[in-house]
Amino acid sequence: MALFVDLNVVNTTDRKRLQSLIETAAHLGYSTVALNHVVELQGKRQEIAKPTSVSELFPSPPIVQGRSKPIKIMTRLTVIVSDASHCNDLRSTSPHTRSYDVVAVLPKTEKLFHVACMTLDVDLICINVVEKQPFHFRRPSVNGAIERGIYFELAYSPSIKDSTMRRYTISNALSLMQICKGKNIIMSSAAERSLELRGPYDIANLGLLFGLSEGDAKAAVSTNCRAALLHGETRKTALGVIYTVRKAPAVEEKDEERPLSKRAKTKSD
Repeated sequence: MALFVDLNVVNTTDRKRLQSLIETAAHLGYSTVALNHVVELQGKRQEIAKPTSVSELFPSPPIVQGRSKPIKIMTRLTVIVSDASHCNDLRSTSPHTRSYDVVAVLPKTEKLFHVACMTLDVDLICINVVEKQPFHFRRPSVNGAIERGIYFELAYSPSIKDSTMRRYTISNALSLMQICKGKNIIMSSAAERSLELRGPYDIANLGLLFGLSEGDAKAAVSTNCRAALLHGETRKTALGVIYTVRKAPAVEEKDEERPLSKRAKTKSD
């Protein structure tokens, strides 16, 4: 059974609304969500705040529907950059930046998009879906991000709110798919209210409108999201994560271990 993830639940100051969002996500079958804190850097250098204490907000998180485990709540930082100096601030790494489980960036220009793909130490690059993309996606930039294990995020809630933003979302998504061919894509809600959340299978179907294949659309709300979280772990620790798998013995090896007489008998038969 697939584990579904929503890496973009807006971290509102309204505690009751936030609790309602988490409860709805658990009811829809999401096993993990990320509370998104958005920062738009201005002219002068800004200090990035600490992530929200999840244990204080939710002493007992709701149980995921169909599972016996409570929903897992992560923290996410999204930095909106519109100037090259903002990238330098992001590179300098605020003492609180590494405290977030996921770090995303929303570049406003083509140059900043290229810098984010090639050099910034982030986990996600957000694609603007509320207006027409102001620049064309370039293959070297997109491929560079994919090689570095960075994922591109498409938010679906704006397309629910307004027909114009729906058109922009689909158009910008299709432009990206022409370059990345469905690789390293995640889809998240960017929901501020419970009514803006949709079930993971509905989102996978929506991915078909964005130009994703059926398999890539399902991965965009499951395996790709988990890979982005794993990328965040390596970013914070500056170390790799190793998984070990027991390897079954090869047939040839078994045959070599048999006595010579038995092997000869088998061949003669």
